[in-house]
Amino acid sequence: MAAKRKISLVLADVDGTLVNEDKILTERAQGAVRQLRQAGIRFAITSGRPPLGMAMLFDPLALDTPIAGFNGGLFVERDLTILEQKTVPADVASQAIDLIRKHGLDAWVYRGNDWLITKADAPHVAREAWTVKFEPKIVADVGKQLDQVAKIVGVSDDHDKVQRCEAEAQTSFGGRATAARSQPYYLDITNKDANKGAVAAYLARRLKVPIGEIATIGDQPNDVLMFKRSGFSIAMGNASDEVKKQADATTDSYNDEGFAKAMERFILGAAD
Repeated sequence: MAAKRKISLVLADVDGTLVNEDKILTERAQGAVRQLRQAGIRFAITSGRPPLGMAMLFDPLALDTPIAGFNGGLFVERDLTILEQKTVPADVASQAIDLIRKHGLDAWVYRGNDWLITKADAPHVAREAWTVKFEPKIVADVGKQLDQVAKIVGVSDDHDKVQRCEAEAQTSFGGRATAARSQPYYLDITNKDANKGAVAAYLARRLKVPIGEIATIGDQPNDVLMFKRSGFSIAMGNASDEVKKQADATTDSYNDEGFAKAMERFILGAAD
């Protein structure tokens, strides 16, 4: 059944949601966004990726809304003109690096258009470079370049370590920063006002859309904050049970056209 409410804007996460496991935006997903536009419903994206790392989506989706990179740490126009930026205070960034290392995670730092790492062959570096379509810069110590940082990422294939680091970061930072997993292997640390709930609120203000008329769709714990700041929320089939419990509806997996099916079923009201 379609959602029995007016939807004026759909806000979608990217990885694990809009694109499939191979980071492909399918034809059906593109078609669903076109159908939204034809129905008078606007479409926006948000991600832990830097804005440049989403640029390959701008044309296929014909985006005309602000793009929210770094989980809302940086809002840009389609031409990458900066609209608003929120950085991590240097002392919090330093604490974050220490905490990430304490838990045995690799640390990545994003500042400006730079992605800084210390080891080119570290887990997920090659995959991330392929995904975002630009290469990192190798530095001796990412902890030495913590001014104007948009995002710090803790990376590990030990998902329990990432979860434990997330819990300690949330306790340690209090209200000074946002710490949330954007993937089971990524812990994103951003400005306290840079989170996907704040993205929904920003778009509501800028586009003059009531919060209750926004639908959100995502798959990770960091998407739950935008679920709570929208009128209707959809969890992907590949989301954890923890995330699914926080959403109003659940769709199929990102490898089974879950995004497109959600738009058709819940937003546009089309039959399967």
